[in-house]
Order: sequence, then structure tokens, then C-alpha cells
Amino acid sequence: MTCEHLIELERALARAGFKETFRGQAWSQNCREWVYFDCLLPSEAIRRKFAFADCVKDHSHLGTHDGTEAGFVCDVHNDGVMGRHPAFSAGVMSFHPE
Repeated sequence: MTCEHLIELERALARAGFKETFRGQAWSQNCREWVYFDCLLPSEAIRRKFAFADCVKDHSHLGTHDGTEAGFVCDVHNDGVMGRHPAFSAGVMSFHPE
């Protein structure tokens, strides 16, 4: 499970039924637990719903050979909750936090 700064977002995505596509140490040794979901994560709506600590930063990676992603990273624990990158997500459902 991700850290206390991201766990509520992770749980909400699971409750909403979004498919988890990867969990583990992504990228490098600097990553602890990253979980990826097959959806878009609209950062403004998510930030309005979840009271993230200041250590949670928006993350976007538009890779050329190593994948694309967009989501949130905790700078304290090096955890991440990722979704699809908006530039490569035609037809992908978006998470709408309630």
C-alpha cells in the first residue's frame, strides 16, 4: 500500500473499480511503491476532494521510450499513484472523485 499521504486516493480508485495495471518499484531505487491505474486522474478535481499534504506533488511524464504517466507523488515516502497521461488516453475513462 502507498503511504498515508496517498492511500485515500488509492482506495478511492479501487472502490471506483479502476483496474490496477502495476504495483511496485517503478523507475529507480528512488521509488518505493507506485501503483498505476487504467484511467485519467484529473489533478484539479482530485486536489479539491483530497486534502493532500504539501509533500504530494503533481507528476507528469511524457516518455519517448519508457512510457507515459500522470498522477501524484509523495516527496517524503517516494510513493506514487499514477494514471494514464492525457496526451495518450483517447477513450480512457476519467476518475471523478465524489
